[in-house]
Formats: sequence, C-alpha cells, structure tokens
Amino acid sequence: MKFNWGTGIVLAFIGFISFIMYFVISMNFNQKYDHDLVTEDYYKAELGYQEDINKQNNAKGLEEDISYTKTSKGIVFKFPYNFDSKKITGKVFLYRPSNKQLDFETPISISESYLLVPDKRLLDGRWNITIDWQYNETSYLFKKSIVY
Repeated sequence: MKFNWGTGIVLAFIGFISFIMYFVISMNFNQKYDHDLVTEDYYKAELGYQEDINKQNNAKGLEEDISYTKTSKGIVFKFPYNFDSKKITGKVFLYRPSNKQLDFETPISISESYLLVPDKRLLDGRWNITIDWQYNETSYLFKKSIVY
C-alpha cells in the first residue's frame, strides 16, 4: 500500500478522534474525576442570595466583625466583644471544595465570646467558612476562605 498525504491526514484524524473519545470516556467514568456542584439546590440557593447580601451588609455595620485564629486545638472564632454571648445563635458551615464528604455544619453554642472548631474535624487544605448568626433578631453573615 502506498502511503501519501491523504492517507496521513485520515490517520491523523482517526488518531485525534480516538484520543478525544478516550479522554471523554475516562473523565465520565473514572471516580477520581467525579466533581459535584457546590450546592445540590443551586437555583433555590440563588433565590436567597439577596438575603445573604443583606446579612453581610449588617455585618459590615458592626464595630467589630468576627475574627479567627488558628491554634493547636483548632480554629477559634471570636465574636464581637460587646455582644452578650448567650444571645448569639446560628450555625457554622465548613465547606471543603476538594471533598464533599468532609463538609460539616454545627450550631453555634457558646458560653464565652468565642467558638472553637476542633482540630480533629479539620484536615490541612482549603476551607470555605460561612457563619450565619443572629443577635437580638438581627442576622449577620461571615464568609471567609482559609487554608488550614
């Protein structure tokens, strides 16, 4: 068989199409490449976005916002010092972008002016932290991305 330009172009197309098909099939069926959406109910969460903006604006109006420090026991979140810690309610949501199974949510229950997230619940890497909290019927929202 004689090998000419036409044969070479056809073989190149077949090779390229084979590579693309291999890539598409391996990305769809390999569990290593299985990535989920940030939230399951994306559109429902989008409808409540204005409420989150209002909560963040309430937090900007505070003299002092939530601060955090990394300690040997975990992450310590300090609420504003002039607030009565017994009246603070809400929840803390820690989202791990790389692994959905590591996400967790915990209610805020504090007796001091700080909240401790234990070190045993946190792995090294990036975490997106959302603290949705209320004080005297006013809602606030704190969002931060940290590397632990």
